[in-house]
Amino acid sequence: MLTGKYAWRKKGTGIGDGDSPLIIDTDRVTIADVMHDAGYATAAIGKWHLGLGSGPNGANWDGVIKPGPLELGFDYSFLMPATPDRVPTVYVQNHHIFNLNPKYPVEINYKHAIGHRPTAENDPMAMVMQPDDGHAGTIINGIPRIGWMSGGQGAVWNDSTISQVMTGQVVSFIKKNQHHPFFIYFASHDVHVPRVPAAQFVGKSGMGPRGDELLELDWEVGQIESTLKELHIAKNTLVIFTSDNGPVLDDGYKDGAVQLARQPITTPYNKNLLPPATAADPYPRLPEAKPAGPLRGGKYSILEGGTRIPFIVDWPGHTKKGMVSHALVSQVDLLASFAALTHQEIAPTTGPDSLNMLPVLLGESTTGRHYLVAQTNTPTPLALFEDGWKYVQPDNQPAFAYPTHTELGNSPTPQLYDLRTDIGEKRNLAKKYPLKVKAMELQLQKIAARQTIRTAGDSK
Repeated sequence: MLTGKYAWRKKGTGIGDGDSPLIIDTDRVTIADVMHDAGYATAAIGKWHLGLGSGPNGANWDGVIKPGPLELGFDYSFLMPATPDRVPTVYVQNHHIFNLNPKYPVEINYKHAIGHRPTAENDPMAMVMQPDDGHAGTIINGIPRIGWMSGGQGAVWNDSTISQVMTGQVVSFIKKNQHHPFFIYFASHDVHVPRVPAAQFVGKSGMGPRGDELLELDWEVGQIESTLKELHIAKNTLVIFTSDNGPVLDDGYKDGAVQLARQPITTPYNKNLLPPATAADPYPRLPEAKPAGPLRGGKYSILEGGTRIPFIVDWPGHTKKGMVSHALVSQVDLLASFAALTHQEIAPTTGPDSLNMLPVLLGESTTGRHYLVAQTNTPTPLALFEDGWKYVQPDNQPAFAYPTHTELGNSPTPQLYDLRTDIGEKRNLAKKYPLKVKAMELQLQKIAARQTIRTAGDSK
């Protein structure tokens, strides 16, 4: 999204730990650069997870933390350095840890335990949330994390107030720039693990912490929308709500999401299909949760359940309320689309995979991309979407992700689906159409080999 360039084009790009250096080259033009050049104030707020600092040990946590968002075109940043289940569990404002006390310097390590805080292995009684094997590091706020951390007393965040803090940062930036064009990249923590909703949402959904955090996420959006309306700038503010991947239930902590996501008896399902209530389970539920609906897979998957994501565009007076578009677009297209929105010409090497989809985003056109390349959370396999067809490269990686048991869609043989008639990817047509498989594989190889990628014919 930030670079307009497929992540798989840069070897080594993957899910970074909290001590990873910045993975985006500072000489690459980003979406923030594009908006800044158009006169917009720019901010990055929320979950970052793209690395900070340079060198093998990443950031200098007790000093100036750079390079980071400010070196990528943002004027202001207020971040969680990685993900909330990873150390360091501190906010970073611009180039420094927020509220850091010099008496308690921050040190993190992803190889071995450090510091005197309890860990999941040496003091399991200190935990208030049961993890899987991957979250067995330092316990902070009763929650075991990935990695180990020492120091930071007074700067460590409160998990139950993350949404209020981050949303407050967004609202503050909007108010500060209400008379000036602004661009905000807000990556909400909700509903990422560990799921610790604010007190006002605890128990309100009836669907456990994951359900409560869904309500919390709705609240965040409402706070932002309300601010725009109160300041009378909603009609000239474009808002896009989207996600980084498909859904997941159990993703590192035993918070009951798998069980509680099964619909309760109070919902409009046929009660005759539900098991009878018992003393052990007074709220009978359907036997299977399907957060991705008719789609196969979920987070981590090359299947549609992992790569087909929510994408809502709202610009009062410009977008048509309630309109649903079936055009193929990608987050990678935002850079070129925002350049068009601000009447800028960009070089072919800027956002090389990004196409101008502004007419589609505004509902003025239903003609989307001719093709798109998708990637799972590992280097392979890649998938090619082309004119309603989807081709998935053969791959020998595991078919399911541990510990989520998400179906990944990996197969040692090619896969070919006609998404126009089979959105659930139930019928692999590769054997029926071998020439189509070969043609799409050659097209994928051609796209991968190109350096200056965007051409005039790409969006036909």
